[in-house]
Amino acid sequence: MNIAKKWILTTVLAGSMIGGAAGGALISSSVGQAATTTTTTTAPSTAPSGTFHSNENATHEAGESAAREAQENAGQMPTVP
Repeated sequence: MNIAKKWILTTVLAGSMIGGAAGGALISSSVGQAATTTTTTTAPSTAPSGTFHSNENATHEAGESAAREAQENAGQMPTVP
């Protein structure tokens, strides 16, 4: 192999390596940006007071279990259906 062919082969190999590195960096940065999505949530404008107030509506009370009603009457947040 003469010297001119060696230089051409060396140049092609170097260009391929540089092009591959640049292409890999481009792909990895675009994949990284696509995977990094942010979701913004808005906080409620008023904070809950922290005290539980039971719903004493007759329609609501008709479908309520005795255990749930007992928790409401005790001033607790109901944990049973």
